[in-house]
Amino acid sequence: MTSGSLEDIIAHTKAYGFLFPSSEIYGGIQAVYDYGPWGAALKERVKTLWMDTMLKHHTKIVGLDAAIFMHPKVWEASGHLEQFDDLFIDSKESQKRYRVDHMVEEYIQTHAVSEDFREKWQRAFAGGDLDQILHFLKEEAILEVQEKGNATNWTAIRRMNLMFPTQLGAQAGNQDTAYLRPETAQGIYVNFLQTQKSLRLSLPFGIAQIGKAFRNELIARQFIFRMREFEQMEMQFFVPPDEEKTWFSFWKEARRQWYVALGIPEKNLQLMPHEKLAHYASDAVDIVYDFPFGFKEVEGIHARGNFDLSQHERASSKKIRYFDSRRKTSYIPHVVESSVGLDRLCLMILCHAFVRENVQGKERVYLRFPPYLAPVQVAIFPLVAKEGLPERAQRLRDELKYEFAVFYEEAASIGKRYTRQDLIGTPYCVTIDHETLADEKVTLRDRDNMKQERVPISKIKDILKVHFSTQSFWNSLPA
Repeated sequence: MTSGSLEDIIAHTKAYGFLFPSSEIYGGIQAVYDYGPWGAALKERVKTLWMDTMLKHHTKIVGLDAAIFMHPKVWEASGHLEQFDDLFIDSKESQKRYRVDHMVEEYIQTHAVSEDFREKWQRAFAGGDLDQILHFLKEEAILEVQEKGNATNWTAIRRMNLMFPTQLGAQAGNQDTAYLRPETAQGIYVNFLQTQKSLRLSLPFGIAQIGKAFRNELIARQFIFRMREFEQMEMQFFVPPDEEKTWFSFWKEARRQWYVALGIPEKNLQLMPHEKLAHYASDAVDIVYDFPFGFKEVEGIHARGNFDLSQHERASSKKIRYFDSRRKTSYIPHVVESSVGLDRLCLMILCHAFVRENVQGKERVYLRFPPYLAPVQVAIFPLVAKEGLPERAQRLRDELKYEFAVFYEEAASIGKRYTRQDLIGTPYCVTIDHETLADEKVTLRDRDNMKQERVPISKIKDILKVHFSTQSFWNSLPA
């Protein structure tokens, strides 16, 4: 049994209705993808599971759906207008563009670098002097390594802000500049106090939301891992200042356990502490997964202090304070953040689900989704499209369709129909044949082991409920 390469995953998801290059009939647009029917269904199931975890499993978290458009001063206060940029450099010989920090990170991962190297890089990068950073890249021969020693002619390092500006207003020449949000967290911060007061919440508590974000990535690659339009699932947990460290430790482990509960082997996961912390952060760690292209971040856990709320209090001239009745004092809470890239998470699930194995000398490919995440949960087939079998199969479909994601098909041979469902990850198929009309039994086929058994049609619903229950998932999460 083997997993697939990234090329395998891309080809499979396109061929079987999960993901399509956006606007492909016009040549496509780089780093933008559309979710096809099965991809959209998978994505919705992941979103539901994450939000249920936040709002139901954890009892002190509420939901929010903040607007994409926000007042431009939000992005001034957060620092995005001045500091949300990437450094890039081009090789004039190969015509390739590189993001500087990614180039150095890749070098560190593939070379035994010294602590002095790391310190010099952090000083150069933190200092922000582009000439000094370029000098570091040349001095350490990182540019030559990146181009395999063939290129020595490079452009200067340049900055580019990642935010997408747009215009609000109906009249040309009299419009205001706004921005597509580069993250969803700021919508939570500016609504913190209204949420706390309207729901009479006491610390600690969290606010969770799922939403679109937009970044003008310089080098977008690795399929849906890095896109210009993407979706985030973020939760900001507001705590008393002296409890930030405790809650950071709690969320770091709680979120790691969430991936284990999904069925991701622990050997495929790592907690990777940040080598360089943002100036406002006291701690930060990434949950990384072993993708076909290496261990990469899926989620970040950050101890952000009170930086964001303080910035918005200062810029808006409005008090953003929490009155702690137990301590009899007002203060700006500290924040522990959980930030998940939804598209990266979907890619992780697809990579983990992709199975290629040899069965009796023949290659078999299928997607082994957990049943509760499968886009199609049960497929119903009449053995042949005649002699009353379609009518009986459709009756069963109608009995199940409001409780399960059901797919009905009567074209092609039963073997080909089974194969098609394996390729999209359907856990169970139910076949109605001529015997069904006499004994009210159907054939239930299991995707993973391909075993078939005859079961009473009256018990199908109860059998499926057991298989699609998420109770084992919830039981494996820390309380």
